[in-house]
Amino acid sequence: MNRLALCLSRAIARVTEAALGPYQTAVVRIGFAATWLLFLLREYPHRQELYGPHATWSFDLAQQLTADNHAFTALLASDSNAYFEVCYFLAVLAGALLLVGWRTRATSLFFMIGVLSLQNRSVFVGDGGDNVLHLMSFYLVFTRCGQVWSLDARRAARAGAARARGERVAPDLAGPALWAVSGLVLLVAAFTGRTGGGWLVPALLWATWAGTALWWAADRWGRTSEPRILLDVIANILHNGALFVIMAEACLIYATAGWYKIQGSRWQDGTAVYYPLHLDYFSPWPALADLLSGNGTMVMLVTYGTVIVQVAFPFTLFNRRVKNVLLAAMMTEHAVIAVVLGLPFFSLAMITADSVFLPTSFLHWVGGWVARARERVLRRTTPELPVQRSPEPDEQPA
Repeated sequence: MNRLALCLSRAIARVTEAALGPYQTAVVRIGFAATWLLFLLREYPHRQELYGPHATWSFDLAQQLTADNHAFTALLASDSNAYFEVCYFLAVLAGALLLVGWRTRATSLFFMIGVLSLQNRSVFVGDGGDNVLHLMSFYLVFTRCGQVWSLDARRAARAGAARARGERVAPDLAGPALWAVSGLVLLVAAFTGRTGGGWLVPALLWATWAGTALWWAADRWGRTSEPRILLDVIANILHNGALFVIMAEACLIYATAGWYKIQGSRWQDGTAVYYPLHLDYFSPWPALADLLSGNGTMVMLVTYGTVIVQVAFPFTLFNRRVKNVLLAAMMTEHAVIAVVLGLPFFSLAMITADSVFLPTSFLHWVGGWVARARERVLRRTTPELPVQRSPEPDEQPA
């Protein structure tokens, strides 16, 4: 009984004391923000046909669908073209700000609003990766994804260093201003009845807005540290719970995909990979597709290997070495899919979802390599100032 109580207390302390996986959540944040940003920039010339007021999936059809499924989208608040252009620009801006980690608590919400608004506006636009991005944009809101590799982390480090030196830290103005503007927009949307379909997303926005105000009040006016400690514990629990859900979601995707493949006759006879390689829609490089499909043994190995890796991966999470091998195999497979089948955003979304399982030591190594590469680039591009020689004593002016 004492051993069980000790294990339980350790588990509770681990979940509440710190936000786990800071590097993994940072990679997930960067990966999904980059995927969404690149997609929006690539489709910028076609944005009107895909998501605009006069898109192929018309404004009236989108209204009818969201009235039935209660999906959230801010694009149905108005059929004005100027309103759509502003929303599209804000979605691009939110993706860019989340990518660099600026005010991640707020920009993760704006990122989620942009993803849900555009995807629920035209539900037939996507290639499978949009479903993963749709879910992960919601889960990212609950994570503390700006602990490392972000402008937030750099700002916090600089403020901590200044306090350690006894210097006065300037009050934060951008945060309260962003909070005030967000609250005003939420009030206008609530009073005009344009909060989108359903209640979940508006409730999440209001709860986050109120929680941010409570956090700021505890920092500024709290007489003791207990309120801030309590808020930290709640934030850590939400972060760790969301991180667990992200990992479980990735395992569920692979498990269901693998077990459904087992039931298909083409996957059973080892020929399933051959057919998509000969579809015109998925053949940006026909010569490369012919080269890969021309070898029957290769087709059979890739077909069976895909099924084995997807079914086995969730069961290998407790064996680090086997898990890392299968993880590298899955990421390589998605990279090949991006090139051979012409599905870069689907592959990038899946690789990002896989990265939540990357070992911390590997991410440390990647971060160090990127930092050294950045220093070398800055050293080459920044001109060196001439060194001024200090005068000798006998050269001093009289």
